[in-house]
Amino acid sequence: MQAHEIDYQIFGEEMQYVEIELDPQEIVIAEAGSFMMMENNIQMETIFGDGSAQSGSGGLFGKLLNAGKRVLTGESLFMTAFLNQGNTKSKVSFASPYPGKILPIDLTQFQGKFICQKSSFLCAAKGVSVGIEFSQKLGRGLFGGEGFIMQKIEGDGMAFVHSGGTMAKKELAHGEVLKVDTGCIIGFTKDVDYDIEFIGGIKNSIFGGEGLFYATLRGPGTVYIQSLPFSRLADRIIASAPRSGGNSRDEGSLLGGLGNLLDGDNRF
Repeated sequence: MQAHEIDYQIFGEEMQYVEIELDPQEIVIAEAGSFMMMENNIQMETIFGDGSAQSGSGGLFGKLLNAGKRVLTGESLFMTAFLNQGNTKSKVSFASPYPGKILPIDLTQFQGKFICQKSSFLCAAKGVSVGIEFSQKLGRGLFGGEGFIMQKIEGDGMAFVHSGGTMAKKELAHGEVLKVDTGCIIGFTKDVDYDIEFIGGIKNSIFGGEGLFYATLRGPGTVYIQSLPFSRLADRIIASAPRSGGNSRDEGSLLGGLGNLLDGDNRF
């Protein structure tokens, strides 16, 4: 096994965090900003790229190339490594950036590769490679919500990704098709065929409110779906943000308060 063999436990329901237990000299890598807490024996160090063996191939140029690819997925050039430098087991924890679920991925069960949406990676055992997956189909690159680029996680260790809202797992048989909102995909195994399909119909396109395209996922393979993409959550927050007067719509207004009592808060 190339990656470090870490133990973990996930806590919480809607705002989860994962607690990683490290043996002496074991390392876990994480995205910047996901750190929550750690015990005294853990040493934190900023590293270039993901610190995996793949990132170091090709000397300095190879490191620059692999780390630079991460910028295309919206991630930082640097990651953070947490090393247990003590003589006993120690724990370090990482938290989700928004309400949802943390998905543990044992890459040995997915033939060493898992493809997921950009910015979903949370942390992984040292030795797991975090890179990019280019879309080879023009349609899903232009209209797929995730663009031409998705993240790929490779190796033989444990990795953790986060999702928004409630998570659904679907096992697709060979040739079985699942149609999904383009923003609701968390990730899928490498054998799943992913494409974009036009919804069709003038009424659906103009008045449907669901966008013009949805994703089609064709088996065989495993697919993970999220009920609340962060972009959808952000749109709702922006819609209810205070306007120029400093207050949100109807806030502090007697008539506005009565209106909400009569027909509910329908600002969305």
